[in-house]
Amino acid sequence: MLEICCGSYYDAMQAASGGAGRIELNCALHLGGLTPSLASLELVKEHCNVKVIAMVRPRGGGFCYSEEDFNVMLRECEHLVRHGADGIAFGCLREDASIDRERNARMISIIHSHGKEAVFHRAFDCTDNPYRSMELLIDMGVDRVLTSGLKAKAAQGTALLKELQAMYGDRIEILAGSGIHAGNARKLMDDTGITQVHSSCKDWVKDPTTIVNSVSYAFGDAPNENAYDVVSEELVRRLLISIGEAEGTGL
Repeated sequence: MLEICCGSYYDAMQAASGGAGRIELNCALHLGGLTPSLASLELVKEHCNVKVIAMVRPRGGGFCYSEEDFNVMLRECEHLVRHGADGIAFGCLREDASIDRERNARMISIIHSHGKEAVFHRAFDCTDNPYRSMELLIDMGVDRVLTSGLKAKAAQGTALLKELQAMYGDRIEILAGSGIHAGNARKLMDDTGITQVHSSCKDWVKDPTTIVNSVSYAFGDAPNENAYDVVSEELVRRLLISIGEAEGTGL
């Protein structure tokens, strides 16, 4: 399974056209991914024949949320599953980096009450103990965990990813993500035994209005300071080929 991290309806169309089997729909990927709009979700579901996991994350930064933030998350979760999301990516931590059982359980309850998938995102990589965290997530009924093996990039977390897959892979789906591309995906899968990978397949598109009159809305580093990030259909195809998947289309 190849899951593509998308920041817009446009991204989702590129991912589906490239043959991705599932997308994680967000907005503001430069902040790590935030909750997408209902309009983007509806358009993706209307035009893309792929599973859509919608992000529920109300702000950038970490994952220890205020009561106000969490109330927004609960409302967003309900809205997204009612508007067609096939699953929800989420994650709540306490200040000590442990998993917030009560809050995550409330999210899971909403998701599962609609028959959708509960996916714990890379907040897992910030937890205090990956084994205790995985056991707790399994106990709460999480369907899948996205992780880089507690490293910045999945290729650096191979040892832990392999261990987690061996210990828990028959009880929960493990999705490897962060820094995965056509040049390293097959090796990572072979080395860890993980059969699902998550990638952004990122390219850049210039927007000449990004920096004008000494006013800047740039977020990309040079040479992409006058551009915004998008999913590349070609990079999705290359990644699929690299992991031995047949090319297809999700449109």
